[in-house]
Amino acid sequence: MNWSGLISYAVSTAYTPGPNNLSSMSNAARTGLPKALIFNLGIYTAQVIMSLAAALFCSALSDLIPQVMTPMKVVGALYMLWLAWKTYTSKGLGEKDSGSSFFAGFLLCLLNPKYMLLLVVSLEAYIIPVYGGDLPLVCLMAVGLATIGCSAHLTWALFGGAMKKLFTCHARTVNTVLALLLVYCAVSLFL
Repeated sequence: MNWSGLISYAVSTAYTPGPNNLSSMSNAARTGLPKALIFNLGIYTAQVIMSLAAALFCSALSDLIPQVMTPMKVVGALYMLWLAWKTYTSKGLGEKDSGSSFFAGFLLCLLNPKYMLLLVVSLEAYIIPVYGGDLPLVCLMAVGLATIGCSAHLTWALFGGAMKKLFTCHARTVNTVLALLLVYCAVSLFL
């Protein structure tokens, strides 16, 4: 197995800016790290479920990817644009934030095409060709991919929590930049 290829692909994809990471950072900056962990738990739970489902149904997903990806991109892009709007119109830190709930994190991840692509490429290109006959091992590796993703969005949340004071002083600028990054993520799905 090409471990270096799999790990470098998974880590570089998981740690680059995307909806999960940007929202994790934004939530930690607004609500503090302890409250943002609930949101991150929602993301991780969705990642584990998606990873196991992708591992179990990878051959079926390979046949369905062309039909499923376009609607998934549209729904994911619309959700990211909604998140961008909510981020941009946020009044700043300390406000009541319904966007940092477990369910919000769970839904964000389920609608995140970036994570689905990470799963499909990792499973189809690296894991299934070598370990396709060992379903428990494939599932374990899929959960490992979710754990790499979890480490990425927790790192972004730690950054957001650490920068809370700076973000408080410059809330409008930070919200604008984060909103524009989310818009970029939404638009880049179609490029």
